[in-house]
Amino acid sequence: MKIKRTISVIFLSLIMAAGYCQEKSKKQLREERKIEKQKQTAALVDSKEFIFVGRTALPQGFRTMDLTTNPNYVQFRPDNIKSEMPFFGRAFSGVGYGSDVGLHFEGTPKEFSVEKGKKSYQIKVVVRGEKDTYTLLLSVFFEGSATLSISSNNRSTISYNGDITAIEKIEAK
Repeated sequence: MKIKRTISVIFLSLIMAAGYCQEKSKKQLREERKIEKQKQTAALVDSKEFIFVGRTALPQGFRTMDLTTNPNYVQFRPDNIKSEMPFFGRAFSGVGYGSDVGLHFEGTPKEFSVEKGKKSYQIKVVVRGEKDTYTLLLSVFFEGSATLSISSNNRSTISYNGDITAIEKIEAK
């Protein structure tokens, strides 16, 4: 009787130990998801075709503005850049009162460079819009979050915090 009990306890212990050995820890799963997200981000940046969607705007000299209820994006393609971003800040000239004050422009980039740093990709794009020339500096961190800074000749520089996603995901909505 004692032998049966000992054998059954050992058997159950082995079964439970085998189950725990096969299960991945939360840390391993989190690390795998992080690596997968980094691969997706690298593929998006390498393709040069993605959309930046802003969560917050950081105008110079003003408070942070929440953009979650304000539709906005900058679509990056090697042959075309399209911006539909809101603008909060100072306009110097070329912007009339009562006109749409957002950063709405579309054009072929004069310059489109991508550099990989230690913690992020640095993307620089220069675009000539209908009325102005815009310089876009995008820092894309390896997990997919990004910071976009837009400067132009006629307006103060403004920065945005947000994320990059594939173009199909936004256009499908």
